[in-house]
Amino acid sequence: MKPPTAELVEDHLMVWDIEEGRELYAQGFYGKPVGISKPKQGEFDSPLILDLTEGLFLLERGAIRIKDSRGRVLTESALRRRARKVYEGFERDYMVFRDLRLHGKIVLSGIKFGCEFAVYEHGPGIDHAPYLVSVKEPDESITPTEIVRAGRLATTVRKRFIIAVPNRKVGQVQYLMFDWFRA
Repeated sequence: MKPPTAELVEDHLMVWDIEEGRELYAQGFYGKPVGISKPKQGEFDSPLILDLTEGLFLLERGAIRIKDSRGRVLTESALRRRARKVYEGFERDYMVFRDLRLHGKIVLSGIKFGCEFAVYEHGPGIDHAPYLVSVKEPDESITPTEIVRAGRLATTVRKRFIIAVPNRKVGQVQYLMFDWFRA
């Protein structure tokens, strides 16, 4: 059985076939059905939109085929090049996304929380994301004010704040989780 096909449309991937989109979504909450903010698992009748991070992860696993607007099949390296052009810090963020996914987490965009990722144990609609993840380079500094700001936001929305530090030289990601308490 051939994997679902997505089309590269600017900086996103579209799975036009609704059944294929449902299949991908059911595999781990990949993508988002167009026009549906909180879909129930498999209960949507619209195309599925994936970001380039999700697309590369699925492509590496053979779980998706990606074509450009002319119908040419894209390789992992071609998709990675495209992602680097449109997404600043793509390699850094992708390494964290990949690590979290390989550890069984459901990883969605954290943009509405001012971070890279919102991380679920089970998935949207099943549980709330217990973690907010901000990604930093190993040599990147972060001020105490930034830590407090992120921690207060995470606490307000009942989530844990984590800084992920990918080290591409050794191929590992370190995670720093902050615990907030009242004195």
